Amino acid sequence: MNARRSSAYSPVMRGVRLVLVLTGLFATACGFKMQGRDPLPPLLATPYVQATDAQSDFVQGLRKALLTSGAKLTPGSDNASAVVRVLEDDVSRKILSVSARNTPREYEITYKVRFSVSSNGKEVLEPQEIELTRDYSFDETLMLAKENEESILREALARDLVGMVMRRLSSL
Repeated sequence: MNARRSSAYSPVMRGVRLVLVLTGLFATACGFKMQGRDPLPPLLATPYVQATDAQSDFVQGLRKALLTSGAKLTPGSDNASAVVRVLEDDVSRKILSVSARNTPREYEITYKVRFSVSSNGKEVLEPQEIELTRDYSFDETLMLAKENEESILREALARDLVGMVMRRLSSL
């Protein structure tokens, strides 16, 4: 009975294996690549991150992403292979809609970053500006929860911006 069962499943197992192999081939043929870190160019082996607010969500995330990608951050620009300048790191909030009692009902958060890269006094990447926007509803009876939601959105925007900047840096 054992030999009979294995022979009955044998064509099915072969079919499953064939489907898996073909799926793998098609996925690699179309350019599919698992998400991961793009390697940094040698220019960014030992970068220095220059920013007016070194404690912002974006700058902290950028430093962490550079370290994760294999860069060795330097404490000063003197012995850095490149200087990543964060020229603007700004979060703004504006009211999108108000209630009949003239209280805010919906806000929009905008996180804008401008950066450039230079090496040996020569600009390698001219100033680039990236901006992301998210909106969220507001309810004054849930003030603490909505403040927490805004904080989470701000951190998520910073993370998304870091990812976009890292992709641009890896293409240098």
